[in-house]
Amino acid sequence: MADTLNDPKDVLVDRAARQMSDHFADSTLSTRQKLALTCRIAFDGGHDSGLAGQISARGREPGTYYTQRLGLGFDEITEDNLLLVDEDLQVLEGEGMANPANRFHSWIYRVREDVNCIVHTHSLHTAALAMLEVPLVVSQMDTTPLYDDCAFLKDWPGVPVGNEEGEIISAALGDKRAILLAHHGQLVTGATVEEACNLAVLIERAARLQLLAMAAGTVQPLDPALAREAHDWTSTDRRSKANFAYYARRALRNHPDCVTGKVEL
Repeated sequence: MADTLNDPKDVLVDRAARQMSDHFADSTLSTRQKLALTCRIAFDGGHDSGLAGQISARGREPGTYYTQRLGLGFDEITEDNLLLVDEDLQVLEGEGMANPANRFHSWIYRVREDVNCIVHTHSLHTAALAMLEVPLVVSQMDTTPLYDDCAFLKDWPGVPVGNEEGEIISAALGDKRAILLAHHGQLVTGATVEEACNLAVLIERAARLQLLAMAAGTVQPLDPALAREAHDWTSTDRRSKANFAYYARRALRNHPDCVTGKVEL
C-alpha cells in the first residue's frame, strides 16, 4: 500500500532532499583531481577549442588558484601537470606558464568570495550563440539551473589579457553564476568544482537547444515561478555532486590517465 500518493509537493521535495543528503556523500577527491576530471569532462562535452579556455579552482592559500599549463589541451590535463599560480599568474607549483588570459579569473575571485571554481571555454554552441549577440534563453527543464542565472556581455572587449578585461567581465557577471560573452564564449562559476563543472555541461547544452529551437520557430518562455522553483531544486550541492560523479565516471572510462591511483566515485 502506497503511503505518499496524497502528500503535497513541498513534502515530497523535502523528503527527496533528505534522501539525497543521505545517499550522496562528500567527495574524497582532491581539488587537483576534480579539476583534472573537469578538463576531461569539458573535452568530451564539446568544449574543446584547441588551447583556448581556462579552468581554475582556488588554492589552499588566499590569492592562489590551480589552472592548466599553457600548451596543453583539456584532454592532456592530469592532476600532476596542473599549475598553482598567484593573482599575478606567477607559478608557485608546477612547470610551465599559465595562460595570460587567466588574468580575469583573478578579478572574479577577488570580487566574488563565493566563487571557488571557474570554467571558461569557447564551446561550439555557446560560441555560435555568442556570434548572434543574443542572451542565453533558458526554456527547457534540464537547463533551469541557469534560469535567471546567466548574465550577458554584449560588447566584446578584445583579447582578455589585460586588467581592463578583468574589470569588464567580472562586473558584467555580477552575482550570476554564468555569463555568455558575445563573440567569445561562456564562463560559469561555482562554489565547488562540481557545481561549476555541471553548469559548464549545461550551458553548452542550453545554447545548442536554443539554436535548434530558434531555427525551427520562436522559443516560448517558461513560467517564471515554476522556472525559479526548478532552478533551486536542480541547483543543490548534492545534485551537483551526483551529476559530477556520473560525468567523472564516464570521463575516467575514456581518460583513465587523468588521475593518479584508485578513485572512488
